[in-house]
Amino acid sequence: MELRTLRYFVAVAEELHFGRAAVRLRMTQPPLSRAIKQMEADLGCVLLLRSPTGVALTPAGVLLHEEACALLAQADRMRDRVTDLAGPVTLTVGTLADSVVQFGTRLAAAYREQHPAARILIRESDLTDPTAGLRAGLVDVALTRTPFDDTGIATRPLLSEQVGVVLRTDDPLARHDGLRLADLAERRWFRFPDGTDPVWEAYWTGSAGDGRRRDGPVVRTARECLQSVLWNGTVGLMPLGHALPEGLTVVPLTDMPPSALVIAWRAADATPRIRSFVRIAEAVHRTTTGPAPGR
Repeated sequence: MELRTLRYFVAVAEELHFGRAAVRLRMTQPPLSRAIKQMEADLGCVLLLRSPTGVALTPAGVLLHEEACALLAQADRMRDRVTDLAGPVTLTVGTLADSVVQFGTRLAAAYREQHPAARILIRESDLTDPTAGLRAGLVDVALTRTPFDDTGIATRPLLSEQVGVVLRTDDPLARHDGLRLADLAERRWFRFPDGTDPVWEAYWTGSAGDGRRRDGPVVRTARECLQSVLWNGTVGLMPLGHALPEGLTVVPLTDMPPSALVIAWRAADATPRIRSFVRIAEAVHRTTTGPAPGR
């Protein structure tokens, strides 16, 4: 039984859906389904109960999932140790705004524990580059937020967060329990500099719904966005549950899709050091907040 096939099974067992597992594995669904069926044939037992809405694990599937996770973790640790012996690891990590605030300390400690000789460089990006330097080749891996143009970039979601509109506390709309983008149609929004990723800009400036170009002040950082709201009465977006300066509040937007905190890397550069970082970040985030979206 190959480790690759075990990784396929673990993805299906955690997503409980062949389509989502295929997306996670960056492959199409038919070869994934064939690989799992071949595994069941080789083992002589049913591992997954299939239905139109997804799959469920049989008792044999539950056991295999537990054993496969342990075996894959051991294989990853072995690969990490062998890689470390070849020389000190250097990894450049890009971060965006508050992307590491929630679990950055635990991630750093966990990575140092497994790679004590590694040299980690941190590069913080502003809001004009949602790939945090990844697209430009300035970093190896990034902790950032979606949505952005992910052509050629692989992502692994860690946390999905609902988005709200940031308003001054004295704004009449601040009294609402929830708002829709249409409620903000006549408001001034902040905007990003020319050349910003259009997918990213359309989402965070609220123009994805109506296609209108915003005419508010240009901002490059999350702090500038909040100060723009405070001083100019513009509106902006941010994930719910994040700290705000005095005088500002956030109201949930009911018709906005959530934004996901993700690990991102160039799909063609999935080196052992990057895979190790992704694996450690996922493990740390699971112990901090529970399963990732769709798990």
